[in-house]
This record gives sequence, structure tokens and C-alpha cells, in this order.
Amino acid sequence: MKTAIIGGGAAGFFLAINLKEMCPSMHVSVFEASQRVLAKVAVSGGGRCNCTNSFEGVTDLQQVYPRGHRLMKRLFNIFGPADAYRWFEQRGVALTTQSDHCVFPRSQNAQTIINLFLSEAERLGVEVVTGRRIGCLKDLSDFDFVAVTTGGQPRTEALEWLEQPVEPPVPSLFSFSIDDDIQHALMGTVVNCASAMIPATKWRSSGPLLITHWGMSGPCILRLSSYAARHLHDAGYHSPLVVNWLDLRETEVLLLITEAVHRHPHKLITSVSPSPALTTALWQYLMRKALAQRANAPWDSLNQREMNRMVNTLTNDNYLITGRAPFKDEFVTCGGVSLKAVNSSTLESKSHPHLFFAGEVLDIDGVTGGFNFQAAWTTAFTVAKAIDDKYNIL
Repeated sequence: MKTAIIGGGAAGFFLAINLKEMCPSMHVSVFEASQRVLAKVAVSGGGRCNCTNSFEGVTDLQQVYPRGHRLMKRLFNIFGPADAYRWFEQRGVALTTQSDHCVFPRSQNAQTIINLFLSEAERLGVEVVTGRRIGCLKDLSDFDFVAVTTGGQPRTEALEWLEQPVEPPVPSLFSFSIDDDIQHALMGTVVNCASAMIPATKWRSSGPLLITHWGMSGPCILRLSSYAARHLHDAGYHSPLVVNWLDLRETEVLLLITEAVHRHPHKLITSVSPSPALTTALWQYLMRKALAQRANAPWDSLNQREMNRMVNTLTNDNYLITGRAPFKDEFVTCGGVSLKAVNSSTLESKSHPHLFFAGEVLDIDGVTGGFNFQAAWTTAFTVAKAIDDKYNIL
């Protein structure tokens, strides 16, 4: 029997390797439209490949999977994060878990993962065909099983050949463009514990925030873009944004300011930040927004109204998102083959028997931090097991 895997990315190779291990006699072919396989793995995680996450502190999968969290919870019973960790280590790839719970190869090099996939595919006899674009299901009539792992697609039209209900794809995981030349001068500044929200919505995120030469990025912003992907798309990527620079309550920030008044009564406000989380340059920028020329006054000259303005700027700093910027070379989409179109236990198409889907081609996407790769491993293993089950019956 023969299986065609359409898409030479992470999910495709993971599926092929596991399927060949389960069914050694199965002929498995991976088809990649470009001349290069695993290109996205090479640039992931800044070239280090954030291959999964420990999921420590994740109390609800919706926190990390804005779309598909219910399905992922079910499929983790088949192949979860601990299984993925063991899978790589058992095949010679030592992993390390960072303090932020992201898991990387100990080599800190994505090529380690690529080399594993390529060597395992060769060892097991997986056929890899590059430069072959599949655009019609009829082209695959010679195969007993077909698994589609083509990743996220920027346009609905790119998914029409699958003959499946589709949730329209829109970008996810992107940074925000903000027209503020003064802030742009602070490019490279990182605030490790900030939070951001889209006003009048439920979308809120916290974590490290990076100021760039075009606006804001970092895990805090990327996660927010994932949560609010469809909302921001529908708004034309023009939306208000509120930043809490310390991710603290107003009462807590007021206490910090009051303490600064007592500790540094005769020093200029701009010369002393009440929190080590804020660099001197960022503190000065924020105080000029809050107090204008009074930012250069001594701490003990502050009145209550001015202190309230400082608190408001630090906890409810308003900006306008004017566009989106891509996250390096990575492309993650919200949308894809509708989860209603597949069997929730096998990921087999309900309308086309022996047609399966895995990875980001499904309407599953995660926030930054290794969650999208984990979805790829989980769904790919699920499909491999489902094909193995059908193969043994046939």
C-alpha cells in the first residue's frame, strides 16, 4: 500500500517517519512543491527551533491555542508534549527547557532537528520528491492514503483543491506598526513584564514587550496578535492599543511612585525610575507623555493630579495600531480546513475517506513559544496512527 504526504514541512516529515515505523512495508512519499524541504524549521525560533513547550502554568489550552484548543486537548491523550519530548531524545536529540518553559535542542541549532528528520526518513526508506506541486486530488488516485500537511496558506483559493469546508485564513503572530517616531528611537528596548490589550474586547496578553523601529513586538504583542487575529483583520489592522508597562494594578503603581517621592525628594523625576523594569530612556519618554515639561521637576513637587497622570500613563498607555508587520520569516495563519470537516479522533476527512490533515493546514494555531510545533507533532502522530489502524484492518 502507498501513502502520499503533501507538504515537506515539519508535520509532513514527522508523520512520514512515524508511519514508516508503524508500517514498515508501507510505501510513503513526501511531496514538496519547492526545491527545499523543512525551510520553515530552519528559521523557527531565531534559527534555534523552539520545538515544543513544557506547558507548565497552562491551565486552559485556550490560553495557548486560540483556535483548536478543544481538539488539541483530546489529541494530547494520543500524543502530548511529554511524548514529543521523549520522541526527540530517544532519537538522539538532547533537549533543554528554558525558564520560560520553551523547549529547544540543546545544540541551540534548528539544523539538529532538520538533520534528524532527513536521516530518519532516509533510514526508513521514505521517498522525498521536491519540486512537485499537487493541485488536484485526482492526481493522487494511485495512493491508498493521502495526508495533507501543507501548512498555513495565505489565501482561501490555495485550499480549494482539497474540496473541504475552509475557515478563511488570516495572518496570526505578527508585530504592530505604531506611528510614534519618538518611541521608535527607543528601538531595542525590552520590558520583561508588560501587558497589552485591545480596548472594548476580551483580548489581553502579558509578557516581554519589545519596542522596534516600526512599533511593538515581543511575546506580549505576538500573543495578542494571535488572540485577536480575526478581530484585527476585520478592522484592517487599525485599532486602539493599551499598554500596561509594569503589568501592575493602579494601586501598586501609585505605591511605587509614592515610595520614589520619599526616597528621592530632591531628584528630578526623569532621573529616577521607580521600577528597574523600565530603562532610563523609556521612563523619560513615558514621563514626558504624562507630565510634559513638568517631567523635569523634582519628585517632592508632584501634586496628586500629576501622580494620577503618571499612574495612568504607566498602566493605561494608549496607542493606535496602524498596520501589521511580519514576524521575521515565519508565517502562521488563523484558519484552514474546518475542524468540523474532520473526524476528531483520526483527522480523516468526513467527506473523502482515506484523506487526512495534519499541522497548520487545519484551523489550529498557537501562540509563540513552541505551541505550533507541538500541534504539528500531535496531529501528525494522530494521522500516522489512524492510517496504521486502517492499514491493519485492510
